[in-house]
Amino acid sequence: MADSQWLRTFHQATAAKTELVCFPPAGGAASVYHALSAELMPSVRVLALQLPGRQDRLGDPMIDDITQLATAAATAIGSRNGTPVALFGHSMGATVAFETARALEGAGAELGHLLVSGRIAPHQTLDTAIHEGSDEALISELERLANDPASVQILREMPEIAEMVLPAVRNDYKAVETYRFEGDTPCLSCPVTVLVSSDDPTVTLDEVKEWERYTTGEFSVEVFPGGHFYLDEHTGAVAKVVSSRIC
Repeated sequence: MADSQWLRTFHQATAAKTELVCFPPAGGAASVYHALSAELMPSVRVLALQLPGRQDRLGDPMIDDITQLATAAATAIGSRNGTPVALFGHSMGATVAFETARALEGAGAELGHLLVSGRIAPHQTLDTAIHEGSDEALISELERLANDPASVQILREMPEIAEMVLPAVRNDYKAVETYRFEGDTPCLSCPVTVLVSSDDPTVTLDEVKEWERYTTGEFSVEVFPGGHFYLDEHTGAVAKVVSSRIC
């Protein structure tokens, strides 16, 4: 069901007392959170951000700026009322969720929690320019991060699928690689939980601890086994952590 241009739901959870807005990783769509939504039923209603340029928004112009994405997300979330809201973002989605939290709190909203996963803290910048590279380089990056690199092979074997997938990946990598945090810290009052996996090639445990400087609220770190996309293999365990923080 489409709640708005930007938000999607997969399960009604009509009796839910809390809403969790989820932000997809680079190249991802709202549907990456379908399994997490099912795990959090019926106590939490999950809404997933649908970025332009993918799935049912394939024809919409993509946005390659984190702040612009966060502004649009904050507007969509702010138009809702009556139910406490928490935010969850993985990888690029963590940064968008963070900037959305800043925008919401700046507008006077009270957030229940911010959960960020698999992502360096906002002041930690990337010195890569993968978005400027070849399609081959993009595919190699996806293979590096995938739980099963063979699953990405279809992008090499079927160019027509690569033509559909890679533009969103390139767009989002540009958003991530050109993002720079601006402002003072702490800049949030809501509790923040960081989720990280033990073998994530994009971020270390020491790096994610840097998220603590961004909030005056409670801060905690949860470590899971696996690689960058550990969430796909440990959805139930992640759901338990999320539920313990926001319910």
